[in-house]
Amino acid sequence: MAAPVPLDRQLMVFAREGAHAFRQIFLAVVVIAAIVGIALGIWSFRPTPAYSSEGLVTGSPFDLTFKVENESPWFDLANLRLSCIVDHIRASGLPPTRVEAKDVRFPSPGVPTLRPGESATFTCPFRALIGHPINEDPDIVRRSEIYFHAEYDAPFLGAFRIAYDSAHFFFDTRSIPPRWVVARP
Repeated sequence: MAAPVPLDRQLMVFAREGAHAFRQIFLAVVVIAAIVGIALGIWSFRPTPAYSSEGLVTGSPFDLTFKVENESPWFDLANLRLSCIVDHIRASGLPPTRVEAKDVRFPSPGVPTLRPGESATFTCPFRALIGHPINEDPDIVRRSEIYFHAEYDAPFLGAFRIAYDSAHFFFDTRSIPPRWVVARP
């Protein structure tokens, strides 16, 4: 029969095994954090579109031309599709509604791609979307918030599409000429 192992040796073996298990758990957490950090770093380099509006000279603020620009210094916005969303019109009861952008003009006709630094223009058919009798309200534009939705191919992974929603815009009548600007939270 084997002699019993003293308690202090049993505790030392238990402590070593516990330390080894803790080390393995710590290593697993570090590896997972590194993978997540690398993935987030790569994701932050993806191209994203930036939007702006031309100033209103005459006509309806819902008929303005908007500009989309690829601010990425490295990647294209390939196969870009744009949509316009009326997020809400205060006191109208109109739910958020999405329409495809019209009159999209890319630098290369027939190629829906923006290379780094390139821009395109488009319009949003908001007036047709809103319709009557809301369309007859002259203050409707001041109660509106809009944003844009873009879908484009992921760089190097053409089979995957990236969906990107812009910040919300409101119509700023204090600027000259009045224009759609990013809403401040």
